[in-house]
Amino acid sequence: MAKGTTVRMWRRTIGVLVAMIVVGFGTLVVSLFRLQILQGEELQTRAVNQQTQDTSLSAKRGTIYDCNMKVLATSADVWKVVLDPNYIRKELVEDKGMDGIQDTIAQRLAEILELETADVRALMEKQTYYAVVKTKVETDLKDQILELKSELGLGNAIQLEPDYKRYYPYGAFASSVLGFTNSENQGVTGVEASYNEYLSGVPGKLVTAKNARGIDMPFQYEQLVEAQDGYSLVLTIDEVVQHFLEKSVEAAAESCQARNRACGIVMNVNTGEILAMTVKGDYDPNDPYTITDEADLAAINAIPDDEEHQEERSNAIRTAQEKQWRNKCISDTYNPGSVFKMVTASMGIEEGLVSENTTFTCSGHYQVADYSIGCWKTAGHGSETFAQGLSNSCNPVFMQLGEMLGAQTFYRYFEAFGLTTKTGIDLIGESNSIYYKADGLGPTQLATSSFGQTFRVTPIQMITAAAAVANGGYLVQPHVVSKVIDSEGNIVMSNDTTVKRQVISEDTSARVSAMLQETATTGTAKNGYVAGYRVAGKTGTSEKIDEWNAAGRKGEKKYIASYCGYAPAEDPEIVMLVFFDEPVPQNGEVFGSAIAGPPFAETMAEILPYLGIEPKYTEEELAKLDISTPGVVGLSQEEAQTKVSNAGLTYKVYGSGDKVVSQIPEQGKSIPKGGTVVLYLDSTSASETVTVPDLSGLTLSQVNTKVSQAGLNLSVSGAAVTGGNAVSDTQDIAAGTEVPAGTVITVNFVDLEAVH
Repeated sequence: MAKGTTVRMWRRTIGVLVAMIVVGFGTLVVSLFRLQILQGEELQTRAVNQQTQDTSLSAKRGTIYDCNMKVLATSADVWKVVLDPNYIRKELVEDKGMDGIQDTIAQRLAEILELETADVRALMEKQTYYAVVKTKVETDLKDQILELKSELGLGNAIQLEPDYKRYYPYGAFASSVLGFTNSENQGVTGVEASYNEYLSGVPGKLVTAKNARGIDMPFQYEQLVEAQDGYSLVLTIDEVVQHFLEKSVEAAAESCQARNRACGIVMNVNTGEILAMTVKGDYDPNDPYTITDEADLAAINAIPDDEEHQEERSNAIRTAQEKQWRNKCISDTYNPGSVFKMVTASMGIEEGLVSENTTFTCSGHYQVADYSIGCWKTAGHGSETFAQGLSNSCNPVFMQLGEMLGAQTFYRYFEAFGLTTKTGIDLIGESNSIYYKADGLGPTQLATSSFGQTFRVTPIQMITAAAAVANGGYLVQPHVVSKVIDSEGNIVMSNDTTVKRQVISEDTSARVSAMLQETATTGTAKNGYVAGYRVAGKTGTSEKIDEWNAAGRKGEKKYIASYCGYAPAEDPEIVMLVFFDEPVPQNGEVFGSAIAGPPFAETMAEILPYLGIEPKYTEEELAKLDISTPGVVGLSQEEAQTKVSNAGLTYKVYGSGDKVVSQIPEQGKSIPKGGTVVLYLDSTSASETVTVPDLSGLTLSQVNTKVSQAGLNLSVSGAAVTGGNAVSDTQDIAAGTEVPAGTVITVNFVDLEAVH
């Protein structure tokens, strides 16, 4: 019995031992499986993170060029200031015994970087080897920090990492196209955003090994992954054309006091390339968060800057910023008004419903269903041909054409001209149009749509449709980027001309262009006339009827004044649209032609010669054409007088002396035929000046008299040549300015009959 019991006990003991061994090894195996298989990747990552430091290396953002390779946006070298709190505590304080060094660093660094000392000191309390103090630090401050490191023997306590700061050399120039970048160097608006993937590049990485104390190990343990710099953009924007457009739109916006900003677009009618695009008021992309609109600033400053009103004030600031960043050319919709008549006219000609000589009658209004809808000329135009109706911008003519077309046909063309979909321009934020489909176009909606009311489109949609009217009927896709290139200039991607479809025939295009040329020469669009060039154009004064209806049809009715045209009419190359939102009424009225026509004409007069488009003057234009002033400085008085007379000019002589010491206008400057060249025979007389008179609101004859009496020369622009009822609108040198006698004053004229 004793022996049997002993055997059983041994067996039981062995069983328990085996079980313990199995359980023990099983637990070990399970733990190894969990640590190596299930959690292996995570633990390995944690180990690497403890043993290494990853420092991100910024990629240099690509440059943005205009079409002639002028730099519009670039990345300048700046620096990121970084503290290593672990290094400071262990190497400087513990190992080197530099007591108080943390306070010294905080104070000196804060002085250089214009920060709070307490904020810098707080960074040193962090259990980390990497604490960013400030980014985008300029080189002069970097040099001061290097001196500080050397002076105090700080080693790796402060590190300076290369970084980049976006810089826009022309300030607010083309900001609605370019956009800007945020603190992370990522695009927020404009091409900076829409082409961010190409521009931003790929950040690099510096992996540095750390020892058990968190201190950098020797350089052989480092691994560098170089940053890949971003690609560059070549825009279709022409810096010179952009400057012409911005100058004219900004001056006109200030003159008419456009309360809801203004915009302008210049586009190649055949390729869809945007040569210029501007929005006024805009912002400086170097400082995009600063609000530039004075009215918005006043509204914000009226909100108390306290805790109670903090949210309200923040919302107002954000709304104002988003407003100035918004590209009105592509993001805002509007009623195009009579500018749209060029599209309706194209529908009627293409369908064979009307010809240039089809006769209509305008009594000053037209009855549609239960509504009597008026013409801008309340007395009516009487009997007129279709061509005259377009030239007169007669609403009843186009309402009748709308009836002829019918809802289905009108909508079919409306859709074909690209007005029901986004254009696809390569900028973010393009809005959809608002319109009635065919089944929603009742008699009233069809009538008002025929002359550009009831629906809303974006300016980029309107100018794209106008380009189709001009170029033979082809709807092209607008774009602002020509190509993407690498650092060697190799093309990575290009935007070629995209023709979506042909909307009207080339014959219809030519016929409508001829009618629009007459409209811009002697019709309601004559304020956009440019001497020497055949301009086809149409003006628009559209009511903001939705807002007026929302206000219960009470208070001020607001308008949009616009002008859209292209040139040369016989072989169009460029189309331009200018647009002024909510101009202040003059004598209770807003006239689109008077507001938008002059800046259109001024810009076209500069763009067309710049692009190498030769002028073709009529005899009437040649008679009034300015000529180049001959140079007579250094000649005797008699020689100078003879030379001036031979040039078809008159002269006045001031001072005494043997030779001409100076002249006004200077050699090569433009002067009207028959104008006066002032010859100065001594330096004393050359310093005398005359006062520029106020030349606004006068007829050409009255302006001529006042300029002559003041001893000045007159150059005219605008409707002075073709307008029978033209009055002076603006002058290039302000009244009251002191100028030398003989100075040429350029006065722009508008025709009061061209009001629509």
